[in-house]
Amino acid sequence: MEQIIAPETRVDRRALLAAGITVVLWASAFVAIRSAAQYFSPGALALGRLLAGSVVLGVIWLARREGLPPRAAWPGILGSGILWFGLYMVVLNWGEQEVDAGTAAMVVNVGPMLIALLGGWLLKEGFPPRLLAGMAVSFAGAVVVGISMSDGGRASIVGVLLCLLAAVTYAGGVVCQKPALKHASALQVTTFGCFVGTAACLPFAGPLVTEIAAAPLPATLNVVYLGVFPTALAFTTWAYALARTTAGKMGATTYVVPALVVLMAWTVLGEVPGWLTLAGGLLCLAGVAVSRGGGKAREPGNVTSTT
Repeated sequence: MEQIIAPETRVDRRALLAAGITVVLWASAFVAIRSAAQYFSPGALALGRLLAGSVVLGVIWLARREGLPPRAAWPGILGSGILWFGLYMVVLNWGEQEVDAGTAAMVVNVGPMLIALLGGWLLKEGFPPRLLAGMAVSFAGAVVVGISMSDGGRASIVGVLLCLLAAVTYAGGVVCQKPALKHASALQVTTFGCFVGTAACLPFAGPLVTEIAAAPLPATLNVVYLGVFPTALAFTTWAYALARTTAGKMGATTYVVPALVVLMAWTVLGEVPGWLTLAGGLLCLAGVAVSRGGGKAREPGNVTSTT
């Protein structure tokens, strides 16, 4: 029995580490996007990020010689590529130009709740009370962070709707991706999802070329950073962890992001958070701890190939 249980423990720890890498890098993207958005339009920023991510993922995929994903994985890859890698990134960039960061964070954090609902319904993951309770606590924390960081409560209706659309496409992309991971590795699903998203954003190639020529080097490097780390690396570690747990639990894990953004803005940008912001961040972390507690971290039947 010990020989059977031990590998499960190792996989669980690796999945938790992968999820941790994901949320840290996605939180760092907040600073990079805010900086690059001054010089790049939403579509061009999304395409530049995806091109950089596609190059890195393509090189790793060729080096690993994993081959093409099985046919059964393609519906999920196409769905996540169009919804999450493509539409989500464009809409989120656009929404963050219309509303302040706090409002955007608050609205986009509807996404994890949609993931839990869609996962429970479409993926038959059920609705564990502990998960729902933790998500309620984390969402309350995200609302507190959003209110504390908002610009005097002023928000564009268009911007709010765009952020809400971003949350819906994010949730839809995750729910599409989960079944694909039963048939293909995390690297395959992420690489070809990124390829699909890049192809969907090719209409923005003209503006990207024009804006790169006019943008300062640090802004262009921010776009490259977004592609290499929050996209190529973080989406792969996300897929690795998602293959070993439920979509609902992985969605709940992303509630750590607002708390990390507060800390990064404090240390990197010198933006000292208020007590209300810190309290909201602690609520986010507490909710994640509740939602991740109990139950097994890995489902039977999922692929176990590493990336």
